[in-house]
Amino acid sequence: MELAERLIVATDYDPRKEGGVWGVRDKVLRMGNSLQGLGVIIKTNSVLRAIGYTLISDLHDQGLQVFADLKLIDSPHTMEIDAVMLAECPPEFVTVMCCAGIEGMGAVQRILGEKTKVLGVTILTSLDEEECQSIFSCSTKAGVLRFARMAQLAGLKDLILSPQEAEMLRGKKELVVGLNTPGIRPAWSLVPGDDQRRIMTPFKAFLAGVDRIVIGRPITESKNPREAVERTLEEIQAALVAKKEASS
Repeated sequence: MELAERLIVATDYDPRKEGGVWGVRDKVLRMGNSLQGLGVIIKTNSVLRAIGYTLISDLHDQGLQVFADLKLIDSPHTMEIDAVMLAECPPEFVTVMCCAGIEGMGAVQRILGEKTKVLGVTILTSLDEEECQSIFSCSTKAGVLRFARMAQLAGLKDLILSPQEAEMLRGKKELVVGLNTPGIRPAWSLVPGDDQRRIMTPFKAFLAGVDRIVIGRPITESKNPREAVERTLEEIQAALVAKKEASS
């Protein structure tokens, strides 16, 4: 995997601040244009539901890989239909909710798996321990492990999880899955009113065994997003070097 492919940039803009849905679309494309040539992956979600999957083609035209964070969840038949529709304009990555069940996840993997990596979302990083207990009647670690096993049974090769659970999963030899983690905050950034609860720096996340990280506002709200990406890639590289040295 190339260094830049380990960074997913989340372009989750608020239409109330961007002049509506089409203003969000334009801002996503401007962000994509500003990051051309770096090799990072662009994540988008809500705007895809509003304007359709043509945005994926627009980003592909900019030479970018697309992470469609749709978090698909429904009956297995409906999830299969979702996958068939998405296959007409396939992104490089798409997310499904593990709590949709093995059959639903498997339907999406079966339709899209050859062209698109299907990632199972375990426990949202915006949830803390108390909320996880309330919703799933278990700790975050127990919930992530349960969903990870379900995703692997469904044929998925990648997961979305908090970096705080990554090290725990890496210790489970029976789980052979890629780990992709949101809730990442570079050492140099602070985000006012942050809604992410279980967070970690890129350096610590890669030491814990993750494969890719998702970062939004520290990059997209930066005065110079390209420079913010470059600084983040430097932090990732330093972590990969440190991890290699520690294992040698």
